[in-house]
Amino acid sequence: MSPASAPVPSTSRTSRSEGNTVPGDSTYATAQEEFWSGEFGDRYSERNVGARWVSANTALFSKVLSGLSPVSSVLEIGANIGLNVRALQTLLPEAEIAGLEINAGAADELEKTGCTVFRGSALDFTPPRAYDFTFTKGVLIHIAPEALNTVYDLLYNASNRYVFVAEYYNPRPETIVYHGEQDRLFKRDWAGDLLDRFPDLRLVDTGFAYHRGPFPQDDLTWFTLEKTS
Repeated sequence: MSPASAPVPSTSRTSRSEGNTVPGDSTYATAQEEFWSGEFGDRYSERNVGARWVSANTALFSKVLSGLSPVSSVLEIGANIGLNVRALQTLLPEAEIAGLEINAGAADELEKTGCTVFRGSALDFTPPRAYDFTFTKGVLIHIAPEALNTVYDLLYNASNRYVFVAEYYNPRPETIVYHGEQDRLFKRDWAGDLLDRFPDLRLVDTGFAYHRGPFPQDDLTWFTLEKTS
């Protein structure tokens, strides 16, 4: 049985890390989901607005997409208010673009882009179709480590061809204090995880987006992977 078809163990509501434990009556499996679906996620969406972000994302995705075969459908995991979606709509005006978002207020804003919006958590989402290009940008870094395989499987299984991740990279797993909060930000080798889990993926391209570049990003390392079978 291949990794893509193997059943994924369900995520326990009481994780192995105390910082990832959620109350027994929670609607979510991890504390990270609670965090982003609630007040902190609301504040994040309010802070990260503006045309400059869309401009920076347009520059980034223009570079990412330029070396790929034509992309006619896209699924973003953790789309927030649609800053990436708006950039992709400019670059791929004929493509079907969809986004999954856990925060209700952000999902409301996402709907204003006109893309297809799915509301909920990546840990229990089953997409209705496959897409040419699936991706996360600044999202895997906020997923509980023990739940990562579920999101990796979603990215892989929902993709017809390309999987793209743009995250904070570190060769070894590392936990970072985030806005004074423990267990809310993680670094690791995301592409390495995906390549190890899915042997038919190959690395197509990689790059770094610097916060002092002409179109600044938040020091993200990005990887484009392609299915070969």
